[in-house]
Amino acid sequence: MTGTATADLTATELLAAYRAGTLSPVEATEAVLERIDRLDPRLNAFCLVEPEWALSAARASAARWRRGEPMGLLDGVPVSIKDVLLTRGRPTLRGSRSISPDQEWPDDAPSVARLYEHGAVPVGKTTTPEFAWKGVTDSPLTGITRNPWDTSRTPGGSSGGAAAAVAAGMAPLALGTDGGGSVRIPASFTGTFALKPTYGRIPHFPASPFGTLAHVGPMTRTVADAMLLMDVVSGFDSRDWSALAPPAAPFAPPWARTGAPGEPPDLGGLRVAYSPDLGFAAVDPEVAALTAAAVEVFTELGAKVEQVDPGFGDPVEEFEVLWFAGAAKVTEHLTERQRAELDPGLREVCEQGARYSAGEYLDATARRMELGRIMGRFHERYDLLLTPTMPIAAFEAGVESPPDGPPARWTSWTPFTYPFNMTQQPAASVPCGFTAAGLPVGLQVVGPRHADALVLNACLAFERARPWYEHRPPVS
Repeated sequence: MTGTATADLTATELLAAYRAGTLSPVEATEAVLERIDRLDPRLNAFCLVEPEWALSAARASAARWRRGEPMGLLDGVPVSIKDVLLTRGRPTLRGSRSISPDQEWPDDAPSVARLYEHGAVPVGKTTTPEFAWKGVTDSPLTGITRNPWDTSRTPGGSSGGAAAAVAAGMAPLALGTDGGGSVRIPASFTGTFALKPTYGRIPHFPASPFGTLAHVGPMTRTVADAMLLMDVVSGFDSRDWSALAPPAAPFAPPWARTGAPGEPPDLGGLRVAYSPDLGFAAVDPEVAALTAAAVEVFTELGAKVEQVDPGFGDPVEEFEVLWFAGAAKVTEHLTERQRAELDPGLREVCEQGARYSAGEYLDATARRMELGRIMGRFHERYDLLLTPTMPIAAFEAGVESPPDGPPARWTSWTPFTYPFNMTQQPAASVPCGFTAAGLPVGLQVVGPRHADALVLNACLAFERARPWYEHRPPVS
């Protein structure tokens, strides 16, 4: 296994090959670095790549595997890190010219530290819009990131670099963040898998300026890979005051750790609600047909599926109060000169966010709590909620919103994602098909708070029945 084929292997496949001695972490890392070197000039998924950083970790991993002493669950597996997560000794610029790289970087984010403890190989840091503020990935610092399925289109955001890297075989695992859809939007647009876990499941440090909307989440090609990554990064960290206790049981089944095929989860009797539009969203007909067909698979797998809306109106105004106020907070220390260099759209929402009163913020918080109550009651009747992840497929790169519509903020085309940041529920996007133009579409699977394992198992069962992840993007 060398070259291109190696770069396309999943994490579970790599671990099985290491265990069998048919592949070394050095070979896998070299294949990924070659893929980055060849494709990233077209995709712009990475803002930092240090081959020696990666190869040094890979050589240490290879030595452990030769001794039969792997250090952890991901020993030798290449992984990328979104450039909003701290990495000790390397800059975290958050897509902004306002942050100087020439300073001490003494800390690793909790999730990054857990990767190192389990022997993962860091290949680089992935692009993000400035301060991760929007649902596409371009910034004044790093330029435009592009979709491997069609480089004229966006991969989504704000974890668009991470999604593009996973889709193009530039590392099978990625860490992203999600404050309003930022792992699920690009997963849908790039045909990859992503989970926004229950808030606090993956510790976060430093605290996000967007408050308790922002989650860290795994981004992978397969659900089993995400389960392994969740087992690594879900450990408690005292720096996060809202971190949950460690999970009671592993997310990944035993077979995922050995590379054996394993049996898919049984969905028999699961109570599943399907809402094609949440009662208020406009959905492209092609996307609607693909997601409806995906929902039928859950019926085939034994779930009891009912079409029903959860019963809330669009909370976009309240979300924008919370999100735009966070954007204003993250930039409040900037000088006028620095402010002038910001992404123009970010500058606009910061000005809007700074005008909100404490009363308006508290009103938005009250609406958020009511939304959480509604969904809590909803999940007393239904184990899962299925929706489209996105109402559209990927559109033109380099713009905030689809160019064929009226000028609008990114929140105008992400109605299925931000509500579940407000409620802090686990929500995943799993590939469910392709448009006639060959663009991926995602199905969103939402569970009650703390039901991350249920969401992952449901996605795994669907993926086994419809392995869309096996389709590879045309970029080469």
